[in-house]
Parts: sequence; structure tokens; C-alpha cells
Amino acid sequence: MPTPTSATQSIESLPASNHNNNNNEESTLDAILIRLGEFGRFQTVILILTCLPVLFNAVSSVTYIFTAGNVAHRCNISECDGPQSAYDEPWVKFAIPMKGRELDQCQRYAPRATTNWTTPREDEQYCTADNFNQELTEDCAHNFIFRNDELTISNDFGIYCDDEWKLTLTGTINNVGQFFGIPLGGLISDRYGRRNALALGGVLSAIFGIMRSFTTTYVPFLIFEFLDNVANSSLYSICFIIGIELVGPSKRVFACSIITIFYAIGEMLLAVVAMYYPNWRIILRIFYIPALAMLSYFWVLPESVRWLLSQERETEATDVLKRAAQTNKRRLSDPSLDKLILANREKLSTQCGGRFPLREAFGKLFFRIANCSLCWVVTVLVYYGLSLNSVLLGGNKYYNFILIAFVEIPGFFIPCLTMDRYGRRYSLCGYMLLSGLCCLCTVFVDSEHYYMQLSLFLVGKLAITAAFQVLYFFTSEIFPTNLRNSLMSFCSMVGRIGSMVAPQTPLLAKYYANAPAILFATFALISGCLSLLFPETSNTILPTTVHEADKIGNKRSTSDPNSSTFNLENENTYM
Repeated sequence: MPTPTSATQSIESLPASNHNNNNNEESTLDAILIRLGEFGRFQTVILILTCLPVLFNAVSSVTYIFTAGNVAHRCNISECDGPQSAYDEPWVKFAIPMKGRELDQCQRYAPRATTNWTTPREDEQYCTADNFNQELTEDCAHNFIFRNDELTISNDFGIYCDDEWKLTLTGTINNVGQFFGIPLGGLISDRYGRRNALALGGVLSAIFGIMRSFTTTYVPFLIFEFLDNVANSSLYSICFIIGIELVGPSKRVFACSIITIFYAIGEMLLAVVAMYYPNWRIILRIFYIPALAMLSYFWVLPESVRWLLSQERETEATDVLKRAAQTNKRRLSDPSLDKLILANREKLSTQCGGRFPLREAFGKLFFRIANCSLCWVVTVLVYYGLSLNSVLLGGNKYYNFILIAFVEIPGFFIPCLTMDRYGRRYSLCGYMLLSGLCCLCTVFVDSEHYYMQLSLFLVGKLAITAAFQVLYFFTSEIFPTNLRNSLMSFCSMVGRIGSMVAPQTPLLAKYYANAPAILFATFALISGCLSLLFPETSNTILPTTVHEADKIGNKRSTSDPNSSTFNLENENTYM
């Protein structure tokens, strides 16, 4: 295979007849990116700028785990507790039943009809087993003793016991906001530009998050939770698209792996801040006030060249390429830019359905979109479900969450080793099956084996994270440029059904302890098998039109040099 430089030179040396067939926007732009440096200083700066919104998006997506979490508490036993009573008093085991390995948070043993109660004193134990009828329980009065100083909306707004559904509803509302926000952000991104969508969403999210930190009742908190995620939810996919469209063909996987690492870093950072500042208002302000700096992205972040070309904004596109060449200290000839513009005009002039052919895409790519949407639902359900249920495992919930987030980092990089070697389809299938099997194995491990449970959780989260990474690449590679963000956002929007269900899965465990694991395993195994029906996109050029996207996976599209989506290796050989 020729080097990138020789491949570029051979493009420019083609005969005119072949040049007309192959000098399309995607291949020529890829060739220019190779000449500019597939991952030079210019791309590095932009990647740094896009990593920060990804970090912020991670915090916004899962912050409800700590802001609306259930605080460990027990009944205040008025006959025994005094002003200085702690959560773990010696007599508590006589007064409160156990629920698993923890004290029941909402029940107590009924007091016996006895006159042996004594006035609480610090120097004596005055409550004994004889004071309580351990055959009869009763609900707590709304007066509790807390294990630590953690402050969430639970103890701030008085949400306990029968009202705990309001806490899990917060996570569902968070994802309902993402359900509406992801397609909205995708439409803004494809119609008005990646940069504008990124800056607007980030700033609005920061404003809503700060306002949420000042709420004093549940309903306003829920409203701002919803608005925050409407604004914030599309940041990840926009940054991912920028990464895909920014670098040369051979650096796409690496660039997007770097971006996605910051999602895991954001989750770990959230857990660390929550551990040292266990006050939900402070947590929100620590993260959302600095996010106001994304207002500067309107001016400092250059627009995507591929998007500019798809909108016929050719002068702006060439200006960005010239700026990139100057920053990377590379030479870029005017004839190369002229070829790019001519090829782009030719491609857009033959495109059906206008600049935004959504109806054509659903007509030709319906099954692909449906299968992709199902895969998103399952992946998101398992991904968030494992994270949410990890804080319910034994041990320190902050450390559990940090470990679950940390294991995502190798999960983001492992696909780099498998996607090009085994292809996108087999990689996605393998990772989903592995995650499903890990979930299934947890059914046979009881709660006493904490480390075994945690290990299965970690391997399952590692596998589903790798599947998520492959799925993002798949979704960004099987759809055309002018609909790429919109269709990715559509599939991601449908996937929010999974994340809406995920916060409710801990409630299933109250009826059957292994119900969440069985749910995750079943859907992961089914969707993993269905993923084999996707077309293979490894080493293919990003499609520009719906017609090109429809041809991906066809033999002609990977072997015929007259097809604009032919394989990159065949392209270089032909050149």
C-alpha cells in the first residue's frame, strides 16, 4: 500500500476521465487531510476544545445519581434516640430490622407495652431487646437519623420511603430531556453548524444547571433537570462527529477514542467531587459555573469543513483548510482546493432530495435505521443500568462508581485493536454478547460474594463500553454527511428509551433481586446477534449522499473504482 503522500500524489496524477469519476468531495478531502497532516497541531487543538464539552456532558448525564440519590438513614427511635445519637447505636439491632446487609430505612420494630423506658443518658445503654416486639413492624414517623452528612434532594426536600419514586423519576426525567434534546441538537448541528450547536447547547445547559442548584422544592428542580438535558444531550454526538470529520481516515478511531475517554474522566471526576463535597448544590455549582466558558466557542472553534462543503459554503471551507495548513506547517496548493470545490459542486448537483434528504434516507435506509435504533436502546440500557446499579453494591458507593467509570477507559481503546482487524460488525456483536453473558453470570452469584459481583460488573461494563464505542463509529459511518448528525441523533434519541428505563431497574430488584441482570442479559444477547445484519464499514470512505450510504456493503461499492464509496485500500491500489 502506498504511503499517504504517494496516495495523494497519485490522486492528482490521474487521467481526466478517471479524475472525474473519483475526484469527489469525500475522497479528495481525505487526500487533502492526509497532505495537511491527519493528526497535526491544528487537529490537536480542536480535539482539546471538544474534549471539555464531552466531560461536561458526562457530568450532566449522570449527576442525578448523586444529587437525587437516596441517603442512608434509619428511623429515629424516639424511645431510645437522643440529640447526639449516631446512626450505628449498639441497641439499633434490637429496634430496626435488617434489609439485606443494611438497616431497613423505613421500618422499625414495634415497642412493647412496658414501663421500663428510661431517660436517655450518655453513660448507659437503656434500650434492650426486651423493649421491642421483633414479630411486629411499623412504619417510621417522618423523623430519621442519617449515617453521614451527605445532602441530596432526598433529605433536603424530605423525600423518603413511599416517596422514593420521586428520586428515580429524576433520572427518568433526565433522560426524557435527552430524548427531546438529542434530535433537536442534531438538527441544529446539521442545519446551522457543529460549532453553533456545541456552543449554544453548552451555555444553555450551564445556565439551567446553575439555576437548578438554587431551587428549594422538587418540581422546579425537575423542570431544570429536564431543560438542562435538552440543551446538553447532543454535545457528545456533536463532538464525536467533529472528531470523525476533522482528521484523516487512518486517525478516526484514535481521535474519537481520545474524545470518549473524557466521558469516563467526567464520570470519575463527578464521583470524586461528590465524595469530598457531599452537598448536591455545591456539586452542581462546581461543574456548571466553569461550563459558561463554552460561550467562547462561537469564536474560537472553527466550523467542520465537511459540513461547510455540504452547505456550499466553499470560501469558509477553504479558509479553514488554509488555516489548518498554516498551523500544521504544511503546504496546500490552490489546484487541490479547486479540485475539492469542483468535485463538491458536482456531487451536490447530482444529489436527490436537496441538502437535507431525510425522507429519501428513511425510504432507502429504513431497516438500517431501525436496527441501529434498537441497538442503541439496548446498549444505552445496559451501559447506564450497570452504572446505576453499581452504587447499590456493597462497599463504598463512590469507589464502586469510580471503578465502573475507570473501566470505561480501556473499553474505549479496545475497539482500536479489533475494529480494523475483525470489522465493525463482529466487534460490536462480540462485545454485546460478552456483556450479556457477564450480566447473566451475576444471577448465579449471591450478594455475599462482593468481589465476584464487582468483577462481573466491571467486565460487563468494559464490554458494553467497547460496544458503545463501536456503535458510535458504525452510526457515523453508515449515514451520509448532510444527515450524519441528524440520523445519529435520531438513533441516539430512540436509545434514550433505554436510559429512561435504566433508572427504574433498581426498583425491579425489590420484587426479584436478579431481575435487572436478566433484563440486561436478554436484550444484550438478542441485539448482539442482530448487529451482524449491519453492512461492514471498515476501511470505507465516509458517504456524502444517501445513494452512497445505501451502497455501503455491496460488492460493487468495495471493488469498483467508479463508485465513490469504494474501499480505501482499493482506492490506494487503483491510484
